[in-house]
Amino acid sequence: MKRSLEQYFSVAGKTGIVTGGGGALCGAMARALGALGARVAVLDLDPAASGRVAEEIRRQGGTAEAFACDVLDTGRLREVYAAVCASLGTPDFLINGAGGNNPKGSTTVEIIERSELGEAERKTFFDIPPEGIRETFDLNFLGTFLPTQIFTRGMVERGCGSVVNISSMNAFTPLTKIPAYSAAKAAVANFTRWLAVHFARVGVRVNALAPGFFLTEQLRFLHYDRETGQPTERARKVIAHTPMGRYGEPEDLIGAVIWLLSESSSFVTGTVIPIDGGFSSYSI
Repeated sequence: MKRSLEQYFSVAGKTGIVTGGGGALCGAMARALGALGARVAVLDLDPAASGRVAEEIRRQGGTAEAFACDVLDTGRLREVYAAVCASLGTPDFLINGAGGNNPKGSTTVEIIERSELGEAERKTFFDIPPEGIRETFDLNFLGTFLPTQIFTRGMVERGCGSVVNISSMNAFTPLTKIPAYSAAKAAVANFTRWLAVHFARVGVRVNALAPGFFLTEQLRFLHYDRETGQPTERARKVIAHTPMGRYGEPEDLIGAVIWLLSESSSFVTGTVIPIDGGFSSYSI
């Protein structure tokens, strides 16, 4: 039966899980999907944050439930999956949005000089503790791998579904100072492509978004001086290297998410799509 253009882009009646759904970016995705008629399970480590987003969706006439969930806790992931299936239905899509950077996996200098070795106030590659790498990598990579392993089982059994991972433009070119986060997001991009092939014949598509610089609270803390409110040197570099000349807004991700979750992208799998205002394309 021929479908209308609206039907190709529709997510109405579908059930989706959004991890990190209490945050700025994935919260915007969850609210948009709820407004479009999807049944949304909002997962977050912070139950108050996921509860606020789910309540906003319900207040606007949508269907949503909030779940407190650590994406590294397989026991809790299985409990949530059973609860979602029972109350909202077997998931049709999954957005893996839980993640973030950890200062313990970062340096304070961009390029090391020999004179900086051993200086207590200058954190270089040699000063990064193993736990800083491990914690950042686990949250971003295992925090994508484990929910996917548990939440996509029903999709594979039913023969249809869509997974959208959240990588980063760091996956293409690593940013200075954040080696653990860059490596973890590169792993997410690689895993996206691997799983897309693994799932290619069971009807489940796997893609990723690679956001550039979005002014979340975490980024605001790093890019603006807390006392003066002025942009830092790093912030000025970012905007100068972004052809569109601005930070991204959470709503800038919604169109791509709807496309990847709907039938309009039925032949799209294994992609990692930059949404960065041209940052990853720009060179002097």
